[in-house]
Amino acid sequence: MKPNKARVGRVLALLDREYGTDDRCYLTYGADHELLVAVMLSAQCTDARVNMVTPELFRQFPTVDALADAKIEDLEKAIHSVGFYHDKARNIKACMAKLKDEFGGKVPGTMEELLTLPGVGRKTANVILGNVFRKPSVVVDTHVKRISGKLGFTENTDPEKVEYDLMEVLPEDHWILYNMHIITLGRTVCTARKPDCEHCFLREECPTGNPKVKK
Repeated sequence: MKPNKARVGRVLALLDREYGTDDRCYLTYGADHELLVAVMLSAQCTDARVNMVTPELFRQFPTVDALADAKIEDLEKAIHSVGFYHDKARNIKACMAKLKDEFGGKVPGTMEELLTLPGVGRKTANVILGNVFRKPSVVVDTHVKRISGKLGFTENTDPEKVEYDLMEVLPEDHWILYNMHIITLGRTVCTARKPDCEHCFLREECPTGNPKVKK
């Protein structure tokens, strides 16, 4: 059952009031391929940590070609502090090589093309579509999946199904913004380990925090 449209609107209004409506990306980047690399590095890692690593990484390897031609051990050394750096280094090198060989060194602008790149799933692709190409997109990370369920916006746990549910529930002008708001909420108030429902500004609209709320 779809959530009540009026309640969805009230939740979004509360999020806008609390966090603002600036939909800027929290990852620091210049060129399009730099955002792609940064998002790949952000898997199971904080944006703050990624932003500490990428300036030196992009200084050493400033272009798609430089990343594609880099030695794996050099990439690993540059990104080792982000975690899972062996896999991430391989994926970055392979991804940049495909951009170089098949896309003229440019980041493609469709979901279908992005998903052909090594190490790129729907979450990463949607970040690129939303932030580089300004195409409305719903990014589903662990915070979005978990809190959207708490809010009654989806009954699914599969990220792709959650993505499609949210595309039906949310107005397009909030697709990108919702992700940024919910990530902030999930890191500060509605944490996975100990959600602070008592002090949450969404409590009056959340069926998990307030059982009297009707979905």
